[in-house]
Amino acid sequence: MESLNRMALELVDEALEFTDELAIDAFELDNGATVLDFGVEATGGVEAGLLLAEIQSAGLATVASTLDAVAGAPRTHVEVTTDHPALALLCAQKAGWEVSVEGYEALGSGPARALVAEEEVFARIGYADAFEFAVLALESDDLPDEAVAEHVADLAGVDPGSVFLPTYATAGLTGSVATAARGAELAAFRLSELGYDPLDVLSATASVPVAPVPGDEATAMARTNDAIAYGGRVHLTVDAPFARFDEVPSTAREEYGRPFVDVFDDADWEFEGIPESVFAPAQVTVDVVGGDVHSLGETDERLVAESFGL
Repeated sequence: MESLNRMALELVDEALEFTDELAIDAFELDNGATVLDFGVEATGGVEAGLLLAEIQSAGLATVASTLDAVAGAPRTHVEVTTDHPALALLCAQKAGWEVSVEGYEALGSGPARALVAEEEVFARIGYADAFEFAVLALESDDLPDEAVAEHVADLAGVDPGSVFLPTYATAGLTGSVATAARGAELAAFRLSELGYDPLDVLSATASVPVAPVPGDEATAMARTNDAIAYGGRVHLTVDAPFARFDEVPSTAREEYGRPFVDVFDDADWEFEGIPESVFAPAQVTVDVVGGDVHSLGETDERLVAESFGL
């Protein structure tokens, strides 16, 4: 398999070529790193969000929008399909890098994580990337500076001038779209955490409604998580049976039925105290090749509609 960062860089080049069309911005920091504003100060949009999700998954997933409904109301949905779930979703797209540098806070996703490869999931998959450029998407309502780029460069083992930082706020159209693209990733990660071999997940397809953009980051975080946990649908094709498939969807958790604004409030918005199992899609179908088909969980359109203000 070609370097994940190389494949993502080709998509970054596309974004740089079409900044006006995507309603994004890009600029070079003093140390040569490149910041792509996908929706912090720039407007962004649906197309920007779709391309960002492709960058985050290193070009190994097909990402598209479709029109579906929530409680009878037409809503944009994001569909993601990949035949390389372990690499695309867990080694690239997963938001597993918590960036904290001189007061700057962001959640990092994308293939630069595979250059560091210290998260447990990389050991399970047996993958680490080696490339001279690093692509890390940052979820933050602030744009990064030179210190952030140098921090990423240091951990990724590259020159600061070889760092590319697509950045977006959760409370933006790009953020709503990019988060909706995470349904399959959360299902694959949940399976891995339950002890299933990620390499036995052969393909993944997901559909998640795009949450309306609120005026603040906290509401955006709650809405986008509600969209996945109560409106997200995932179909997996896997190579081996497993006794714990029924624990993958969000319906398996104790908190099911409560909007995320309440879950986050109870934890005082300190996410370290929230179990990872709450972040899962609502409904999952698992096809075991040569074996059984498991239909698990259910969506809750009423809760999604309430969260969205419909």
